[in-house]
Amino acid sequence: MRVAIHYKGLQVDAEGHVAGHDAGDTLVRRLVRLFPGSQLIGPRAQSYPDFDLVTLEGIDGENTVVINMDVIESVRLWRVLRKTTEQPKIMNFMWRDARRYESEVEIAALSLSCALFPTFANSERMSLAIADTVRRWVVRPLAERAQISGANLGIRLDHVQPRNEPETPVVLYPAIYMSPRKRPEMFFEIVSQVARRTPLMVEARLAEQEMVTEASMDLGRQRWATVRPLVPSRQEYWAALAHTTAFVATASEESYGLEYVEALVAGAIGIFPDLPWAHAIVPPDYPFFYDTVDDAEEMLYRALTSTASCREQLAACGDGDFAGWLRDHHDDSNFEAAIADHVIRWFGPVKVSGSKAI
Repeated sequence: MRVAIHYKGLQVDAEGHVAGHDAGDTLVRRLVRLFPGSQLIGPRAQSYPDFDLVTLEGIDGENTVVINMDVIESVRLWRVLRKTTEQPKIMNFMWRDARRYESEVEIAALSLSCALFPTFANSERMSLAIADTVRRWVVRPLAERAQISGANLGIRLDHVQPRNEPETPVVLYPAIYMSPRKRPEMFFEIVSQVARRTPLMVEARLAEQEMVTEASMDLGRQRWATVRPLVPSRQEYWAALAHTTAFVATASEESYGLEYVEALVAGAIGIFPDLPWAHAIVPPDYPFFYDTVDDAEEMLYRALTSTASCREQLAACGDGDFAGWLRDHHDDSNFEAAIADHVIRWFGPVKVSGSKAI
């Protein structure tokens, strides 16, 4: 059996590679590597060196598992496949925060989809949140049959580069979007206050559509900030993280927090809001959580002016091995093993990278 991936934001470049730097694009590339011979679902059929692009109608539904990254659309996919397949095989991949849906129609549709189709989430915390939503929104006979699991998405640890400390401390805006959920106005308030007290440079690398937002232009007008499009390669991205001194997270909610984890692994000092999503990605004794903007300001000021002392605090958390704790809890190989195991458990043998068909 083979895997087909449905992602509405799919972009394929002229060389036939999955393009884009969004989390969704990166996840599609990871799934293609994990499941050799994967097909990608698009508007037309075309063959490329790394994969075949197929239409939904052109899928061999009897012998294909569709991993759907646009969970709210799973019922529509099922109806199309049902025309040619007795039992379409669809798995939801929940890689975005479920709380981004605000209308009752969207929440109900999401809950029904996760009750009808096996669902795998990008973090253990998100899988629990989805299960709770299904229990509250779906009738009991369906809710009790729901198959929901998840694992922390993790990162490629071999991408980490040696530290390259900057002369002027660098503060990262730790997101590629300036959506309301990220609370960019709070980030701006915190770093503005600290910039009055000590030299710093803010770096923001944003998705293309975010470059023209009012929030990004306000930030870019500051003498202590640079706002650029996303870097063109992962190597350059990790090189930039290697000279990042600190970051301030201000999001009200995250499904996982990939960019924060990457920055922590690269050696940046992370300052987090005292919220459940943030506690889920660091050790229980992590020292830098804030309740108020003033708290965050003081923590960031200290991170930039007493950096060595702050790094000593970090090194001591996680049972005295912060770097090891991050590696153990955020290694992408753990996630890939878990999602492959669930595809096989729910649908039967598929070919997984580094293995025979199992």
